[in-house]
Amino acid sequence: MVIDFWDYTCVNCLRTLPYVQAWHRRYQDKGLVVIGVHTPEFTFAQYEANVERGIREHGLTYPVVLDNNRELWQAFANRCWPTKYLLDGDGYLRFVHFGEGSYAETEQAIQELLREINPQVSLPPIMMAVRAEDQPGAVCLPASPELYLGYGRGRIGNAEGFQQDAIAHYRFDGAIEEGCFYAQGRWASTAEYFESGEQGDNRLVVRYSAAAANLVLASPRSPSYAVILRQDGRPLTAAQATADVRFSKSGGSEESYVVVDRARMYALVDNHQFGTHTLELLCPQAGLAAFAFTFTSCVEGAAVLGSWAAR
Repeated sequence: MVIDFWDYTCVNCLRTLPYVQAWHRRYQDKGLVVIGVHTPEFTFAQYEANVERGIREHGLTYPVVLDNNRELWQAFANRCWPTKYLLDGDGYLRFVHFGEGSYAETEQAIQELLREINPQVSLPPIMMAVRAEDQPGAVCLPASPELYLGYGRGRIGNAEGFQQDAIAHYRFDGAIEEGCFYAQGRWASTAEYFESGEQGDNRLVVRYSAAAANLVLASPRSPSYAVILRQDGRPLTAAQATADVRFSKSGGSEESYVVVDRARMYALVDNHQFGTHTLELLCPQAGLAAFAFTFTSCVEGAAVLGSWAAR
């Protein structure tokens, strides 16, 4: 049995799901049972409709248990998303893996447990990596850590800090440092998220080191919200755009933006190479709720490491 603790807003969880689904498809008729345990990090991820949408979008066909009260999380003494536990036919814990990676090793452990049940079982070869950055020779550099925007766990770079549980005006000047975010304009600060408070020049700015950046977003006041994206002072290029990014032309200039139409993680930018950048989100209307930035750093090919180290 595979027990997979995950959350549909977690980028690391989402990157492992193609492997978990493939293991279910490959081995369900060999005796493997896969169960997803959805333990939410944010309040909106407790809602069954939101989780069901995430399950459909990622094509999951194995059972998923809602663990809103963290009962299973605590029973396993779990500490992070994602975590995969392998139990043998007698219910004993035989293998654990935290985070991304080690997909071949995990599948090898699955096959070994299936052979314990049936030594004559016919099993396929270990599956190939589904992404180039999962293959041997890929490089995972130290990326900026996850950055929360709610005052409960967040780090804001503005000198005045968070104005907790209130709508307040924020401003900043001077150098932008990594490890925190900066706010400009009117924002409401809650324990879980930072929300644009009224129409105006509302901005979020973050400096990061990674290959790609993501942000958990919601639009609680309206059906959708268009947030403008700029990296290093310019709109994104088509090469940097993710599946969530759109483009529009206004007055001869092009803007890159993301439409937030439900509460989930949005992929903001993919530079395909590791680097340090400043990302700016322009939020001219009230009602954009921002929860947490995440950053990914695995890139294809060892040559990237040499070019980064030479900087």
